[in-house]
Amino acid sequence: MTASLEQLRRCHFAVDLGASRTRVWVRGAGLVVDQPSVAAINTKTGALIAVGEFAERMTGRTPDYIRVVRPVSGGTVVDIDMAQRMLRNLLGDKVRRTLRRKPRLRAAACTPHDADPLAQRATIETLVGLGARRVELVDTLIAAAVGCGLPVERPEATMIMVCGAAATQLAVLSLGSIVTAERIPVGGEAVDHAIVQHLRHQHELMLPSQAVRPLQLALSGNGLTPHGPALTEIHGRDVATGLARSVKVDTAAVRLAIETPLTAVLDGVGKVLRSCPPDLVADVADRGIMMVGGSALLPGLDQMLRQATGVPVHIAERPDVCAVQGLGYMLEGKIQPMVLNPLAN
Repeated sequence: MTASLEQLRRCHFAVDLGASRTRVWVRGAGLVVDQPSVAAINTKTGALIAVGEFAERMTGRTPDYIRVVRPVSGGTVVDIDMAQRMLRNLLGDKVRRTLRRKPRLRAAACTPHDADPLAQRATIETLVGLGARRVELVDTLIAAAVGCGLPVERPEATMIMVCGAAATQLAVLSLGSIVTAERIPVGGEAVDHAIVQHLRHQHELMLPSQAVRPLQLALSGNGLTPHGPALTEIHGRDVATGLARSVKVDTAAVRLAIETPLTAVLDGVGKVLRSCPPDLVADVADRGIMMVGGSALLPGLDQMLRQATGVPVHIAERPDVCAVQGLGYMLEGKIQPMVLNPLAN
């Protein structure tokens, strides 16, 4: 981690390209962009119409000639050109002019754990297209751990869970490195899909594209526990008639539908702990699991993990921005590596 910290201190800005949101940290200015990773284009002319929150509000409400696209999927850039255009518009002219003045502009970016070389290359090409002369890649798990204040450089185990939109990443860290890690292809989108399928099969109701998150929040702060509201009213479209319809949904059944995809996450936690040395497992049992990422805010998910593992579970203060915040701390030089001096003979 020492060498990468030296390289990161030379970077001028950092980017966290997530499937759900894109965040940019500029050295000296802090977090300057925190917007959905969405763009809307005119299919007739190829012109970019909107990006970020405005483009997300257009989802499902556009005429035929406007297409809403997501250039990032599962933490991987799938459309380099569109990702570059989206980032340019999100940064704005003022920030881009400031970055262009930097000699030999350097950038840092988060990449999912065990990202393949093609995915890493796509991230590098995206930032090179913005003018970066060099791009440093940092594992999302390490960046998020630094961002939420975990002592990753110490010889003690710290377990972190990054709950993203497309995947959940788990790792045990010690001495600034990953001891063991697991990437599970289950995230917030899988939870959304489980709710949509439940309502379609049980109530013959199709939800609008932006109604799933409010439904999750309607489960209240107790979320996955049985103490939430008994019924929730949902508006959607009838599958058979195509007409608008409202139904009273049993939230206990919704909680059961949500728990089904989350069993893979619980299995991943057990797999990571089983592959750890006993001393590190003892540290995890004492300090617990730190949850970060936007999907960590799913009501009751921390309680579900606590009951299933018997390990304390904590949610970071701002779980959604921990990864880019960790990169920012490294850029600003706020993280000091532990120096290991060789013993003299």
